[in-house]
Amino acid sequence: MTLRRRSIAARWFYNSFSIVAVLLIILDIVTYFLIRNYYYGAVRQYIETQANIVAGVVERSYEESGSDYSDEIINSVEQFEKKNYAELMAINRDGKVYLSSSGFTPSETYNMPDYDEAAASDDRSGYYVGSFSGGEKYMAYTVLNALTGGGIRIVTSLDKTDTHIWGLTFGVLAISAVILFLLLVLGIYFIRSIVQPIHRVGVTARKLAAGDFKVRIDSGNNTTEEIGELCDIFNYMADELEHSENIKNEFISSVSHELRTPLTAIKGWSETLVDIDDAETRKKGMQIIGKETSRLSEMVEELLDFSRIQNGHLSLQQANLDVIAELSDAVLMYEERAKTENITLTMEESEEIAVVYGDKNRLRQVFINIIDNSIKYGRKGGHTFVSTEVSGGKIRISVSDDGVGIAEADLPRIKEKFYKANNTVRGSGIGLAVADEIIRVHGGSLDINSSLGEGTEVIITLPLVKT
Repeated sequence: MTLRRRSIAARWFYNSFSIVAVLLIILDIVTYFLIRNYYYGAVRQYIETQANIVAGVVERSYEESGSDYSDEIINSVEQFEKKNYAELMAINRDGKVYLSSSGFTPSETYNMPDYDEAAASDDRSGYYVGSFSGGEKYMAYTVLNALTGGGIRIVTSLDKTDTHIWGLTFGVLAISAVILFLLLVLGIYFIRSIVQPIHRVGVTARKLAAGDFKVRIDSGNNTTEEIGELCDIFNYMADELEHSENIKNEFISSVSHELRTPLTAIKGWSETLVDIDDAETRKKGMQIIGKETSRLSEMVEELLDFSRIQNGHLSLQQANLDVIAELSDAVLMYEERAKTENITLTMEESEEIAVVYGDKNRLRQVFINIIDNSIKYGRKGGHTFVSTEVSGGKIRISVSDDGVGIAEADLPRIKEKFYKANNTVRGSGIGLAVADEIIRVHGGSLDINSSLGEGTEVIITLPLVKT
């Protein structure tokens, strides 16, 4: 079952924007109730204070004049200073309003839940918020007098209060909307700064997969540091692939040429020998065929070694061995070759015994490759010098010449597979890469120092067996 993949924009919307939006909505709701409770509390405190003041005046008047206190009630109601904001009512013993600061007396069916609450409570006070039949919202507070049996009631409209509350609430909503809008705009900008470069990476990757190794990604100046680094890494990968493709093509061309030459020689001499009875010519032809066959065998062996290294199947038959003796044998093998090339080949051996745990055939293969390259790239009448030095539990083998040398630009890549600094000389370009890998698996290192036109020194370092 294939899982449905969501885009970065969808993930951001569901995981970030929607959560922030929900939190802001909850915050707006909480803010509304906090504002409402604050303002309603302020209004309630105000009308309670006014009602208690009037009730206190009436109570003192009753205590001073006995039952004759009606004038004080009338005076308090008629001269109520806050009549523009609230209505003051006087309630008799029967729970009916008989006097009001507005001049209008409510009907007999007038409902007063706050009075009912005051009559039933111990503190003789009641509070109520409701709406008139016309829809106007109001707040009422009643306080009863235990001595007189009547009470004082104040009613005030909440329309202006609600208008103010909703004004503040809409202000908070507007701020929340601005926050969401800015979050959306910044989020879209941020997502585009990620999505667009990734899209370019995808398009470029498809072109690269199709074989277009020239394509590169322009990360631009508006991308994040991470996306810019990703683009740089991708471009580096494309450079390496292009370089590898070029080296592969050069390798195919080089190997084809290297194979064609011995095969042509073998084929030509084999056809010639069929029709020739001259013993001297036949001997020469057989020598050439044998030489070219050896060259083919060496090339095939190098290719096989390279394939084993690439697949991680390079096997070693390791044992303790005298590495200087193996080096001496390799030098001895090339003495005649060096004389033929008019190159002086000399070796200076260390007097100490150097025992290495390794594969003697593989190490000899490395020595042969290095000495062969030294003679191959040496100059006529030049000198190839092989030396050894034992110190610090390691042996240092140096093979130096005064030949053509290697350009500084080629030196960092000289050990790469298929790489050839000098295409005028025969070779597949993988011998040095194989040699470097063999030395590496023996726990050593292969380093090359060279200057163009001044010669080359190859230094092989191997760990000695502890005795």
